[in-house]
Amino acid sequence: MEETIENVKTAEATLKYARISARKVKIVADLIRNKNVDEALAIVKFTPKASSEIIEKLLKSAIANAENNHGMDSRKLYIDKIYANQGPTLKRIRPAAKGSAVRIRKRTSHITIVLKERV
Repeated sequence: MEETIENVKTAEATLKYARISARKVKIVADLIRNKNVDEALAIVKFTPKASSEIIEKLLKSAIANAENNHGMDSRKLYIDKIYANQGPTLKRIRPAAKGSAVRIRKRTSHITIVLKERV
């Protein structure tokens, strides 16, 4: 048996050290996974979440990468993969009662979007 391996072009965009928790990003990421690019942009634009603005900008960057660097047609693009991994945590201290201190964890995340072209 012969296996046919299709050469499918992919384009990606990555944002590192975004000052938002990966948990918050994953909520919006789950909404647009496997959607067409136009539909995903519409969903992100009207989703009232903190991460939607960041994801919208990153998605537009991925579309520009696909068109300019890989010569892909923007009307055929869809979101193949989107994931947010936890980045380094900034640790801060806040004064608390009786001279003690409470640690504040400011979380960061690394967000990646991978686009493919529908055949």
